[in-house]
Amino acid sequence: MAIVGLTGGIGSGKSTVVRLFGELGVHWVDADDVAREVVEPGTPALNTIAEHFGDAVLQADGALDRAWLRQKVFAEPEERAWLEALLHPIIREELIRQLQPSNYTLPYTLLVSPLLLETDQHALVNKTLVVDVPESVQLERTMARDNNSREQVERIMAAQMARQDRRAKADAIIDNNQPLVEVERQVAELHNQWVIEFS
Repeated sequence: MAIVGLTGGIGSGKSTVVRLFGELGVHWVDADDVAREVVEPGTPALNTIAEHFGDAVLQADGALDRAWLRQKVFAEPEERAWLEALLHPIIREELIRQLQPSNYTLPYTLLVSPLLLETDQHALVNKTLVVDVPESVQLERTMARDNNSREQVERIMAAQMARQDRRAKADAIIDNNQPLVEVERQVAELHNQWVIEFS
């Protein structure tokens, strides 16, 4: 089973593109979803995080306070390094498990990951697909969607790989700064190509 890694900067519209592949029957696993699953209440990873950061990292119901943690790790790089060293191996193991669906007839699955190229997750994939938009579009979309300040979005973007570097590492690029019908055409074209290539 081939695995195509789908990535793109924050606000590039990865979820739109993934949904279009899903409509064509492609199985996909989102690394962000898996990252949430491995820190749900009661998981060993969440217990370790709470021991490290203290109760401030937990909400009243015992769930992870993501906003608090995000601010903490983006302000303190050494804390981010600690968190990544803990979570990346756990996430990777769970991704591998979920990327092997049973009773599935297509020859490839999609691994959706905003940090595909920044982490060792790229080693899991046969090809890399980058969803691309200009940085100004990333900024506008993310500020509108997440109600984040420009400064916070710029910090997140700075922590991700630079746009030109991401494009340089791509086996395929979807230009998502286009009307939806054009994005659909690009997805269908790639899907047909990969069904033939990976069969």
